[in-house]
Amino acid sequence: MSKNNVIELAGREADCDPLTELLRAGAERLIYQAVEAELEALLAEHANRRTEDGKAGVVRNGHLPARKLQTALGPVTVRIPKVRAKTGEPVTFRSALVPPYVRKTRSLEAALPWLYLKGISSGEMGEALKVLVGPEAAGLSASTVSRLKQVWAQEYRDWCEDRLDKDRWVYVWADGVYSGLRAEQTKLCALVVIGVNERGQKRFLAIEDGVRESTQSWREVLLKLKARGMNVPELAIGDGAMGFWAALEEVYPETRQQRCWMHKTMNVLNCLPKSAQPKAKQALHEIWQAETRADAEKAFDLFLKTYEPKYPKAAVCLHKDREELMAFYDFPAQHWQSIRTSNPVESTFGTIRHRTKRSKGCLSRNGMLHMMFKLGQCAEKKWRRLRGFDYLAKVVTGIKFKDGVEVTTGNQAAA
Repeated sequence: MSKNNVIELAGREADCDPLTELLRAGAERLIYQAVEAELEALLAEHANRRTEDGKAGVVRNGHLPARKLQTALGPVTVRIPKVRAKTGEPVTFRSALVPPYVRKTRSLEAALPWLYLKGISSGEMGEALKVLVGPEAAGLSASTVSRLKQVWAQEYRDWCEDRLDKDRWVYVWADGVYSGLRAEQTKLCALVVIGVNERGQKRFLAIEDGVRESTQSWREVLLKLKARGMNVPELAIGDGAMGFWAALEEVYPETRQQRCWMHKTMNVLNCLPKSAQPKAKQALHEIWQAETRADAEKAFDLFLKTYEPKYPKAAVCLHKDREELMAFYDFPAQHWQSIRTSNPVESTFGTIRHRTKRSKGCLSRNGMLHMMFKLGQCAEKKWRRLRGFDYLAKVVTGIKFKDGVEVTTGNQAAA
């Protein structure tokens, strides 16, 4: 049993991939050729400069010390030539392809904060990148990642100032997303607004930090959106516990309100014992899944009659938002699936919470907000257009709908 069948691979770290080495060598040749072309262009610019004996006034003068440039292929050696002016003003050659002091390609620098964004902490970045770009991945410390993340702050500020009057925003979803990061006295949350334009494209309109979901915080968010040119939306969707609705009535009083059925269902069920929740949940589903508003009203009344005598809190919780829960029936049926709940916000930030929970211990208030912003942009690229987007133009033009079907007037019927 003393026989060992395990083969030790000596010098394993030194093993290399022949294909990667071939690509790296090719990259070095291409960089050399490109830099030489830049140098030839510089020498051609000064071709008219001549010495008294007729020789060239600007000539080559060796090379700068070779340096390693970190790329996605690993370290690539570059040598930048020098020039010397024999007459007139001094001339310095600076390569636009490989600027002075640059040690990493822009694509690699851009990858660092994105790797962090996807779950690799700053302290683990060096080890992770050694697998990607080789063991010579130097200068990729946690402080380097933190410096590169500062770009997010400027991107976020620019995004917050983008004009919104280029599109007509038809529906907006609003919700408060708690990050888990706590201030000195109050818990912070991100106030999120998502809008869909007349072409069915969903976009983040606001990601602001606030103190819980107060009316004042939401008022500030809506006033900023209005200042950026956002029109009056046709419908706003959100849960009923926010100060958003009071702020909406002040800033956009013409906008219809739709309470989120997902949140309302959970709130009502919380007022019931667990034994009664399955049947109550089915009864609530029969309300918002009804084909017509009349059928929904009947199911609504039936729920109140069934549960009000024994569970009055559940009945009050449902009844207080009755009109706002039924608003979706006055819009195209193709949109009901999207406008009955605040799911666009909830589903997007469900994945974002996984990342922010891991990093909340080492993030500042602004750092958390910037991370949410960048993760939101990642999610936004995968969004599909609103189902039935061709009906949005009819909603914008004021065409009326009843039970999800377009109302035909006498003039339209005659035409």
